[in-house]
Amino acid sequence: MNKNSPHILNTSSNLLGFTFLVLTSMKGFGITQGSFIGEIISLCVALFALSSFFSFSSMHIKSGERIIRYETIASYIFLSGLFAITIISVLLAFDIIILKK
Repeated sequence: MNKNSPHILNTSSNLLGFTFLVLTSMKGFGITQGSFIGEIISLCVALFALSSFFSFSSMHIKSGERIIRYETIASYIFLSGLFAITIISVLLAFDIIILKK
């Protein structure tokens, strides 16, 4: 029934760690001041944490209908986080966002 949940949990927890590391590094060096990139990366952290939570929950629930619902929620939240981190990466790659220290 929940064939995607282990994959979503693995990937979203890895991306959660990565985005959290990026966020704390940027905050530590003071790079995000005056830029909206810190807020978007914080949003990514929250989205990947929620995706991990719902994915984990879907693997440990006994009810069939809630398993499918939680797995679907985890998938949509994960895709939202993936979309947000992709947009940030593209904006940084094409120098649309300039990081100021």
